[in-house]
Amino acid sequence: MPRWRHPAPQGKPASAWLLTHVTDQGTIGELARKAASDPDRPQSPDRLQTFTDHLEGSGATRTALENLTDAWIRYASR
Repeated sequence: MPRWRHPAPQGKPASAWLLTHVTDQGTIGELARKAASDPDRPQSPDRLQTFTDHLEGSGATRTALENLTDAWIRYASR
């Protein structure tokens, strides 16, 4: 099954989880800071593809999309 079809874990939505990392160093913190400053960031549905589509529509780099996937894996494994 492709990663973007993996269901989100129960509990805190991905956007809310990501925003708890705004002070982190590294790629997740950078992604969180960008999300915090994006008033159009997705709130739902809570799927990787929703966030990927949003970033692609914003002209995100391949690296940014890879960082998103890495963050999603961390989010989903909690």
